[in-house]
This record gives sequence, structure tokens and C-alpha cells, in this order.
Amino acid sequence: MSERGGVHHVDLSVRDPQASRPFYEAVLGFMGYEDAHATPDGAGFEFDMAANVGGYHVSIGLVRALSGAPDHNKRHPGLHHLAFRAESRADIDALYALLKRIGANVLDAPAEYPQYSAGYYAVFFTDPDGLKLEFVFKP
Repeated sequence: MSERGGVHHVDLSVRDPQASRPFYEAVLGFMGYEDAHATPDGAGFEFDMAANVGGYHVSIGLVRALSGAPDHNKRHPGLHHLAFRAESRADIDALYALLKRIGANVLDAPAEYPQYSAGYYAVFFTDPDGLKLEFVFKP
């Protein structure tokens, strides 16, 4: 399996990495990411695909934004949303329960989205800065 074109890492700009850290520790930890490092201006979470599927590695970083602008607007230039793969519909439902426990902002509870493709099942939510995230299962 070729890794060419696969995502190596994504860095997300947040107002306060330390304030966002507990949210990402809970959500990314649920998905299998490990806490890799933390500094006052950032944090990193790593997922080793070799132990899971195929052999490559991906990381999600938090970096301090240069401005304290209001919440992220997905319709402005930049990131619209970031979607993570789930193993099953039950996996989506379990993350949804976690999101409710930690008081996360859930945009859309788990549901089917046939307009995207047959069997598409997802939950949509935001991080503390308003960045839109998705956890999706597609059979």
C-alpha cells in the first residue's frame, strides 16, 4: 500500500492551546491518538496507523493563533471542517455520548446523511474555538 498523497499532519490554530487541550485529549484520545507533546504555545497528538491500517502515521497539532479573533467561521477562507473515520455506527454513538459528557458543542447528533452516500452516518461538532469537526462511518 502506497502512502503517497496520504495526510501526514494537520495543525489547527486555536486561541489558547492549553484551554483547548482537554477537549482534544478527550476526543482524539477516544479515536486512538496519543498525547505526544505539549508546550505553552501548542500540543500534538499522534496516531500510528502501522498498528491499525496500512502503516503510516498522522498527527494533529494545536498551535497558538496569532490573533484572538472570534470563533472560526467555516465559510471564510481556511478550513471548512475536518472529518475523522469511525469504525462503525456504534463508534459514532459512543463519541456522541463522550461529547455530551464533556459539554462539547454538538452541531448535529448522529444521523444518516444519504445525500453524501449510502450508509453515511456521522456526528458533527465544534472544538472550543468553533472549528467544525466530524466523525463519520461509511460502510
